[in-house]
Amino acid sequence: MVKRQAFEIAGQTIKPGDRRTIEVPVSTLSDHTPVHLSVHVIHGRRPGPVMFVSAAIHGDEVIGVEIVRRLLRARALDKLAGTLLAVPIVNTFGFLNHSRYLPDRRDLNRCFPGGAEGSMASRLAHIFMQEVVRRSDFGIDLHSAAVHRTNLPQIRLSPGNPRLTELGRAFGAPVMMTSKLREGSLRMAAEAAGVDVLLYEGGEGLRLDELAARAGVAGVLRVMRKLGMIGQKGVPKTRVTPVLTNESYWYRAPAAGVFRGYVAIGDAVTESSVLGVVSDPLGQSEVEITCREDGIVIGRSNMPAVYEGEALFHVAETPRAELAAEGVVAHIEAKPLYDEDEII
Repeated sequence: MVKRQAFEIAGQTIKPGDRRTIEVPVSTLSDHTPVHLSVHVIHGRRPGPVMFVSAAIHGDEVIGVEIVRRLLRARALDKLAGTLLAVPIVNTFGFLNHSRYLPDRRDLNRCFPGGAEGSMASRLAHIFMQEVVRRSDFGIDLHSAAVHRTNLPQIRLSPGNPRLTELGRAFGAPVMMTSKLREGSLRMAAEAAGVDVLLYEGGEGLRLDELAARAGVAGVLRVMRKLGMIGQKGVPKTRVTPVLTNESYWYRAPAAGVFRGYVAIGDAVTESSVLGVVSDPLGQSEVEITCREDGIVIGRSNMPAVYEGEALFHVAETPRAELAAEGVVAHIEAKPLYDEDEII
């Protein structure tokens, strides 16, 4: 068998069979504290694809950091074929400040592919593209809902990409959604560079969610198994077939006041279902929020005080909502097939 070549990143070399954390220089804080992009590289002895797993592009989306932490403790990676680039925190600035954005108030996920001489966000995007994305064949980007919202574990797919649909099914989240590529997003820039990216959503900003964490770890391991990077041992089996949906709708507050939700994420809803109500604090008025189609609740607000027009429920349209809801129950009730003591 031909000996595998070493892997090079940020001017450093990782030999086959080695794993090492590489600190890619990014910038400094105003007090001269250095800031790095920490990339944990596992370079397998056997040939295979190069895959990246990234989290905290939005600094307040901490669930992905926990997923990467658990992933790196999985024994299934001990006999890796190919190379894994794990980046638990892309936006260090936002992570330290508990903020979605960078200090210059830019959204990093609208600044790709970036540039070496642009804004702070543009420079960070450029470094991540050059050192991680362009060295990869495939990637999984981990996200959660924003602060005061929560998302059902779900996969977002680029439209018209059969390979991503196949890998999304392997991931095994209850719901898969086709989602248009947005200008400046990592997915758009990666696709332009020839690198397919699955986007995982689950949980809430600045919160750890056990269901979202378990679904994320299990899903990443299943995709790695599908790509031939790891064996079956320690990889949870898919409990249900994910429901694919092409349309989703946000239901917004019809008035300002106190919001009370009647349905949770993962609940199946039908046309005319009452999702919740908004009341004024004096109890003199109450407005219902009524569903317009059959679907499953994939996101909702947790904030009781709302303004008129505020997004409250995210519903994915599907006639198979009951099946998707059963998939959520299966995820909740399933015991992981990996060793929890080893990972957690």
